Amino acid sequence: MPRIFDDAHLHDQPDAKTRRKLQDQRRMAYRRAIEHYAEQSQLQREIADFPELVSAGYSQQAERTSRRAA
Repeated sequence: MPRIFDDAHLHDQPDAKTRRKLQDQRRMAYRRAIEHYAEQSQLQREIADFPELVSAGYSQQAERTSRRAA
């Protein structure tokens, strides 16, 4: 007796797999954004402890920029 083959079952499996993959990608992107924000916040706190280095770095960057423009 021939078996009735239901195509709907085949389409559900890849969709669920794809959906999980997309959820994982979004979750990882969100996690990376949180980590990036935490790193930037920590860097800002560390830089705030040495304002003289920030101004020195800014002046060096301004000199490099003006040299490139010339």
